[in-house]
Amino acid sequence: MTTAPNSAILDPLTNPVLTVAPQSKEDTTMSGATNKITALYCRLSQEDARLGESLSIENQKAILLEYAKKNHFPNPVFFVDDGYSGTNYDRPGFQSMLVEIEAGRVGIVITKDLSRLGRNSALTGLYTNFTFPQYSVRYIAINDNYDTIDPNSVNNDFAGIKNWFNEFYARDTSRKIRAVQKAKGERGVPLTV
Repeated sequence: MTTAPNSAILDPLTNPVLTVAPQSKEDTTMSGATNKITALYCRLSQEDARLGESLSIENQKAILLEYAKKNHFPNPVFFVDDGYSGTNYDRPGFQSMLVEIEAGRVGIVITKDLSRLGRNSALTGLYTNFTFPQYSVRYIAINDNYDTIDPNSVNNDFAGIKNWFNEFYARDTSRKIRAVQKAKGERGVPLTV
């Protein structure tokens, strides 16, 4: 795994992948109970045409921060991978979050859904079923109603199937893009600008 200096979490300006979510006065008071962070992880594989942060990442951040505040989860910190595929885990935001997890500084990881964590079913299962529990990290996928705090939940039972479908979606999309590129090439349409 990668390593990062301890100051990475404290200085979001030197690490553009990591930003600290704003806290209100009552959130700061509540977070005094623990010094562990709540990792709010956002990912999008294709950047939209907007300059700066994509609209999807902006929306994911709003959903995650609202959920963290509503549930009184302490010290929310964003880890963002904008423009990175979920088919592998060599993403700067994810790797920064993993460093914090392995250092014992993360208590909870929250994503919008399982596909935001990743689209490789084997590795996603490895992180949710082994790595996160090894470091006593609770994992929540909001839209999939997945929460490791309740291992007997029916939604948790279906997580493996959802992870497989998430991987299949990525493979199917890739196959379709290759077919379109091949057809363009055969027609003589330039493939680059």
